Amino acid sequence: MNATEVKGNWNDQKGKLKQKFAILTDNDLMFEDGKKDEMLGKLQIKLGKTKDELHKLIADL
Repeated sequence: MNATEVKGNWNDQKGKLKQKFAILTDNDLMFEDGKKDEMLGKLQIKLGKTKDELHKLIADL
């Protein structure tokens, strides 16, 4: 999977996450190269989920 596919896929997943969790903003879900862990950390705090729970939640979208 190349960077364009990941970006497109993330845009779909981002929309689904925002529908499921209304408290999330575009800023919370901003995917930047090299900052995936930082973004996941923000989501963990905001949603009260573990890293494993977030990975499963995103994979199940």
